[in-house]
Amino acid sequence: MFDGIAGGYDHFNHTMSLGIDRGWRRKAIRFAVDPQRPCRILDVACGTGDFTIALARAAVPGSHVTGIDLSEGMLALLPPKAGKAGVADRIDAKCGDCAALPFGDASFDAVTVAFGVRNFEDRAVCLKEMRRVLRPGGSLVILELSVPRNPLVRADYRLYLEHLMPLAGKRISGDISAYRYLASSVEHFPLPEAFLPELAACGFSRVRHRALSLGICRLYTACRED
Repeated sequence: MFDGIAGGYDHFNHTMSLGIDRGWRRKAIRFAVDPQRPCRILDVACGTGDFTIALARAAVPGSHVTGIDLSEGMLALLPPKAGKAGVADRIDAKCGDCAALPFGDASFDAVTVAFGVRNFEDRAVCLKEMRRVLRPGGSLVILELSVPRNPLVRADYRLYLEHLMPLAGKRISGDISAYRYLASSVEHFPLPEAFLPELAACGFSRVRHRALSLGICRLYTACRED
C-alpha cells in the first residue's frame, strides 16, 4: 500500500496539514538531537525520509542517521532527497521490520518514529525492539497523529479524517483505500492515558506526552535508563 502512494505522499502530507507537520517535526527534533556532541539516531518507519533528513540537518557534524522502513517504494525516494538537502553523507537507508531490527543492542543514542507507530502490527514487540537498540540514557521520540479531546474540534477533525482526507488522497495518488486506512489508523490509536502505560510496560522510563495543535498531533518522549 505504501509503495503505491509513495510518489504523492510528501505532497499530500504538507498540503493537508498546511505545512504544520514541519513545525511538529522541529519540536520533536529538540528531544532527539544532542546539540553538544555527535550522535547516532535511528529513524524508524522513516517513509520517504522527511524526518530523517531534518534530523541529519539539525545534528552536529559527525552525527549519523539511519532510516529504516518496510516500504521499498518509500525508501527509494530518500537518497535523492538527502542528496538534494546536502546531507547524503550523514544518512543511510535500510529496508527492514521494526519487529526485528537488524542492529546490535545499544547501537543508537536516540530512536525516533514520526507518524509510524500506529501502523505497527505488534506495537509491544516493536517498542521493545526500539528499546533494545537504544543505549542506556538514550531517548525515544515519537510523533503521532491523534483525535483531539475538545468535542467541537474532534467533530470537525473526524469529518476531515473520514471524508476529506480520503478524497484528497484519491485525487493526489489515485488510491482512496490507502487513505481510508490511514484515517482509520489515526482514530484507533490509543490516547495518552493508554499509550503512556504501554511505553512504561515495554521498559521505558520518564515517559512524557505533550499535545500539539489542539491534540491533532501528540509528541511522546521516553528514555532507556539501564
